[in-house]
Amino acid sequence: MSIIISSNGKNAVKVEKSSFDKEDYLQKYIYDNPEGIPLYEIKEDIHLLILAREFPTNSGPIDAIGIDKYGELYIVETKLYRNADKRTVVAQSLDYGAALWKHSNDFNEFLSILDEHAQKIFKLKATEKIKEFFQIEDEEVATILEKTRTNLNDGIFNFVILMDNLDDRLKDLILFVNQNSQFDIYAVLFEYYKHKEFEII
Repeated sequence: MSIIISSNGKNAVKVEKSSFDKEDYLQKYIYDNPEGIPLYEIKEDIHLLILAREFPTNSGPIDAIGIDKYGELYIVETKLYRNADKRTVVAQSLDYGAALWKHSNDFNEFLSILDEHAQKIFKLKATEKIKEFFQIEDEEVATILEKTRTNLNDGIFNFVILMDNLDDRLKDLILFVNQNSQFDIYAVLFEYYKHKEFEII
């Protein structure tokens, strides 16, 4: 796999796909550029707000937690897989979902953790960032949070898995889970190219 890059149509260079071994870098990239996740292919008006990175759970930290203006929750995981069986990423993501679901007993605790992360990154409380990001009023923020609470209580999540390789067995597993559950798994295949100081994801 290769791409052609050029400057103003001149000096075109063919660049081969590179291996990507910096998972932390990809996590930060997605955190800073959530629009890089092509959720618009699912719904045109989805805008994802990432509120926390490395969200703590009893099953380990979730790479990123996001919400949209409908109060839907997104568990985002980045996986650079080198092992033979890539299907384990689905089990791990579901395990994170189960751990997050435990927060349904105390929604205020869940919001408190989101606040900590939002304060660290945005210097705002989670509710303030939601209001700013979606350009809405306080009443609409309250509606989003109430829908978020309901989804958390019901264990309804959107799992977004970013991978550098996606095989047929994993695709089949994801299709099966999506057709037989109340949550959705979105596998996003990304490619990485590097030419001199330029990087393209």
